[in-house]
Amino acid sequence: MTNKINVSIVGGAGYTAGELLRILIHHPMVNISSVYSTSNAGNPVTKVHDDLLGETDIVFSDRIDENADVVFLCLGHGKSAEFLANNKYAEHTVVIDLSNDFRLDADKKFEEREFVYGLPEYNRSAILEAKNIANPGCFATAIQLALLPLAASRNISNDIHINAVTGSTGAGQALSASTHFSWRNNNVSFYKEFTHQHEGEIYQTLNLLSPGFNNKVYFLPMRGDFARGILAGVYLKSDLSEEEAKNIFNEYYKNEPFTHVSDAPIALKQVVNTNKCFLHIQKQDDVLLITSIIDNLTKGASGQAVQNMNLMFGWEENLGLNLKTVAF
Repeated sequence: MTNKINVSIVGGAGYTAGELLRILIHHPMVNISSVYSTSNAGNPVTKVHDDLLGETDIVFSDRIDENADVVFLCLGHGKSAEFLANNKYAEHTVVIDLSNDFRLDADKKFEEREFVYGLPEYNRSAILEAKNIANPGCFATAIQLALLPLAASRNISNDIHINAVTGSTGAGQALSASTHFSWRNNNVSFYKEFTHQHEGEIYQTLNLLSPGFNNKVYFLPMRGDFARGILAGVYLKSDLSEEEAKNIFNEYYKNEPFTHVSDAPIALKQVVNTNKCFLHIQKQDDVLLITSIIDNLTKGASGQAVQNMNLMFGWEENLGLNLKTVAF
């Protein structure tokens, strides 16, 4: 394609929408045709996303662009299906949904649309042919990238344990008792222990990659006192040596533009503000530990959504996504 496509963002005042705007404003193949937000209609986008001052003069709208080539739904969980039921888009419009409404196979069909699960490292061939995308959850992305090579090579035969911590932006913009500064600062806590909504995605992928998988996933999510990023420690008993495990991971990810295996220990700031996932592998006695780090708003949400769009339109996968980490 040589012509730019028209892209619309729905739920334009939230964190994931702000991240999409930061990426798409500089994407060479995109024209942002509308940013929908009924609560901010008529206001400049920079009134909410003030870091974009000088970058754009877009104004929030209370009307959808029903003929957009792509619409990104940045709505709360359970809201996307309701929105699509009440707002009709052209048949050619690609819907990329960032909520959890269509991620599971039981929910992937909605009216005339069918959604493909958008984890490129797992589902690239289906994404290339997709008309609509269910973008993965942020925790689910970090955790699945730590498990895909083992599942694909049928090297998971024991229960999986996960300790993972996320930044405050993972909870969205709305304030609550556990998101305001005085509670979150200098604090850390578990939440939704063993019941997190992203577990369904993880089980689904493991079962599809490794038929007959019947082990448990024990997931302990934590709230961190920082804004962005996820660090997940994924560990399980394994007969693989550390070298064998590294070889499996390196082979699986050898052609991936964003997921990389590090020989050295990794830390969160290496990937914040990028669409990258870094993985580190180590073995202690009979336990294999995979550490996974991503930015929850980029690779865990908006960056991965743009990655999926690039694949669907036949562009270079990293187009518009060569982002600089904060590093320090």
